[in-house]
Amino acid sequence: MAGISELARRYSLLAAALASLPLTSILAFIWIYYDTRDAQKVAELSWSVLWLVIPSLLFFVMFPLFVKAGFKFAPALLLSCLIMSAGYGLFIYARKFIG
Repeated sequence: MAGISELARRYSLLAAALASLPLTSILAFIWIYYDTRDAQKVAELSWSVLWLVIPSLLFFVMFPLFVKAGFKFAPALLLSCLIMSAGYGLFIYARKFIG
């Protein structure tokens, strides 16, 4: 993370590309497969991660909008996190009906 922070000072797009890599998910997939040898279980986790990426995008939309609207950093971050959390809740609830 420190490397991405330093890189962002000079090259924000490159830093964003590195930050967007799903390293946690990839490590979890490898770990689950190593423990279980069950590719289907990994595929199910991947599908779930995909569905939950959608509400997480709310954060990346709302945060810059709040900052551009004049909010200070901390309130913009907090509000964006709250909106994202509400999005997760709504999306998880809606998934019961989607399948």
